[in-house]
Amino acid sequence: MGAMARPIADKRRCVFCGKHIAGHLTQCPFCREAIPQVQLSPRTGPDGRHQIRRGLLYMLLAGVIHYFAAGYADPIKIPLPAPILPLVTQYGTPLLFLGGLGLAFYGVLLRIRH
Repeated sequence: MGAMARPIADKRRCVFCGKHIAGHLTQCPFCREAIPQVQLSPRTGPDGRHQIRRGLLYMLLAGVIHYFAAGYADPIKIPLPAPILPLVTQYGTPLLFLGGLGLAFYGVLLRIRH
């Protein structure tokens, strides 16, 4: 079996002259240039710590917004029209809290997986 009959899978191209060379060579036989070795690092995925922190921050933000919007901070009043405050306390802050809870749960799953 000749050199031309070998499959191209064990060959690569020279980065300098573009000709096909064997995959194990460190120097091109045609142009005599040293072929740089490429070392691939392992792929790092998303870290769950960032998602956990962000989820906890969203839950804390929802609690603070709900505290002030529901009127629990008596001396401090939020200057919003009356029809908007029930929407914020009934729908906005629970959605923000549940979104933060989901994000924190996703971060925990990422931490467990890695």
